[in-house]
Amino acid sequence: MWDYSDTVKEHFFSPRNAGAVADANAVGDVGSLSCGDALRLTLKVDPATETILEAGFQTFGCGSAIASSSALTEIIKGMTLDDALKVTNQDIADYLDGLPPEKMHCSVMGREALQAAIANYRGEVWKDDHEEGALICKCFAVDTVLIEDTIRANALSTVEEVTNYTKAGGGCSACHEGIEEILTRVLAEQGKTFDPTAAPPPPAGQPKLGTLARIRRIETAIEAIRPNLQRDHGDVELVDVDGKNVYVNMTGACAGCQMASTTLEGIQQRIVEDLGEFVRVLPAGKGQGPRAEGRGAPA
Repeated sequence: MWDYSDTVKEHFFSPRNAGAVADANAVGDVGSLSCGDALRLTLKVDPATETILEAGFQTFGCGSAIASSSALTEIIKGMTLDDALKVTNQDIADYLDGLPPEKMHCSVMGREALQAAIANYRGEVWKDDHEEGALICKCFAVDTVLIEDTIRANALSTVEEVTNYTKAGGGCSACHEGIEEILTRVLAEQGKTFDPTAAPPPPAGQPKLGTLARIRRIETAIEAIRPNLQRDHGDVELVDVDGKNVYVNMTGACAGCQMASTTLEGIQQRIVEDLGEFVRVLPAGKGQGPRAEGRGAPA
């Protein structure tokens, strides 16, 4: 369960500036319903001074996405467009007294919506589509440029942090190698070396779970999903836990099902949310080393 600040909760339960602005002359759309988060930002800009008079949002997403959108509109009202363009995703997170690391992508989405709206007002073309070969994460349509910019702006150094800030790598995990290549290149520009074994520390006040506690929490998450699979005559069993990799067997109707990869993504998302850290859920045998004694057990 995420540890939300009181300010995040306030902006979720009582969001400011929700809805579209009447007579808006700037509109920015980012995200997509298929990816789980979508935001439309509407602005009313004074043509004489380029000052943002009103700002409104329409967001489809989690509580953090709604709170981030609400915070963004409060921050930028009264700003000139040039000053608004200086607002960073970290400014949005700070306004909310922090966001859980796994929810920082919500603040990044708000920053992109603002850029798109200002470009729309100025008659410029703001592109969130991707040139051939630039798309890194196909699950969430995240390209190289966004990952590079986010790493630089937020001093990221691990794949897990990139996933938290952009969602890239949070689905099937097939793009992790590409993310590592980007991290290697960007960190080298800063005179740093990418360490693929490094992991960000747990949030302040949140103790790091021991091995047994992690496995039990993973088992609990799988148990919560199992009834849904069993209704369709399928099942899943935990085979092994090796660091950030969780190995499972799909059984019954789930074995060989064309939707098996989607099911694995759903299981991964549930475990990540319950565990409070990023893990990859993989079919047993995929990149799996020797099974450790006492690690994991058939569910």
